Amino acid sequence: MNHDRVRVLGIDPGSQRTGFGVIDAVGPRLYYVASGVIRTERGEFAERLCEIFRGVHAVVAEFRPREVAIERVFVNRNADSALKLGQARGAAICGTVDAGAEVFEYAPRQIKLAVVGSGNADKAQVQLMMQSLLKLGGRIATDASDALAAAVCHALRGRVRAASARAPVRA
Repeated sequence: MNHDRVRVLGIDPGSQRTGFGVIDAVGPRLYYVASGVIRTERGEFAERLCEIFRGVHAVVAEFRPREVAIERVFVNRNADSALKLGQARGAAICGTVDAGAEVFEYAPRQIKLAVVGSGNADKAQVQLMMQSLLKLGGRIATDASDALAAAVCHALRGRVRAASARAPVRA
C-alpha cells in the first residue's frame, strides 16, 4: 500500500510566544520533524505582529508544509487579550500564505480531546502525550507542544476523513 507523506504545520498563536510544530503523517504513522517558539521582543504591538509573521514565514519556507492546523481563538474573561490573540493568529496565518497550504482551525478543547482524550487536559498532559506519541527524547516548550498537538489533531482527523472517504457505502 502506498501512503503519501503529508507535512503538517501546527501553530499555537500568541502575541508574545507563538509555538510551531511540524510533523509528517505517512499512512497511520506520525513523525516529528521540528518544533519551536517564535518569541516577540517587547515593543509596539504592530512590530510584534510583524515578528510573528516573519517567524512563521521562515518556518514555512524551511519546512514547506502541505497543511496547516492552527488553534482557534477562544474568548475568556478578557476581551482585549482575545483581540490581541486574534491579531497574532492572523499574522501567523498570513505567514503561511506562500506555502499554498490549506489552513484548518481547531478549538483548544477539540485538540486536547483528540490527543489526550480529555477536552479539559492541562498543558503538562499535552506535553507528555506529545513526547509519547512522537517519541521525543526530552521536554519541549509548552507552546511548541501545543502546536504539535494541533498538528497531530489535524493528522488524526485527516486519517478519519480519508478512511471514511474510502469506506464503502452501505444501503
